[in-house]
Amino acid sequence: MTTESPIWIKSSYSQQGGNCVEWAPAHASTTGMVPVRDSKEPHGPILSLPADSFASFVAGVKAGEFSTV
Repeated sequence: MTTESPIWIKSSYSQQGGNCVEWAPAHASTTGMVPVRDSKEPHGPILSLPADSFASFVAGVKAGEFSTV
C-alpha cells in the first residue's frame, strides 16, 4: 500500500452485530489493489487483493457460491 491513508467503507451487508468487513474503494481505483480489513481491528492487518480477484470473490458471494452449511 502507499503512504496515503485509505478511506474505509463498511460492507453494505454488515449489520450492527459487529461482524464487519471494510474496504477502501478509492484506493482500489487508483492502485488496482483492494485493501480489506476487519472493522473491529482498525489497526490490525490489512489484506490487499488484486481488484479483479476481489470482484470475482464478491460476485461469488452474491451468487451464493460459498455455502455456510
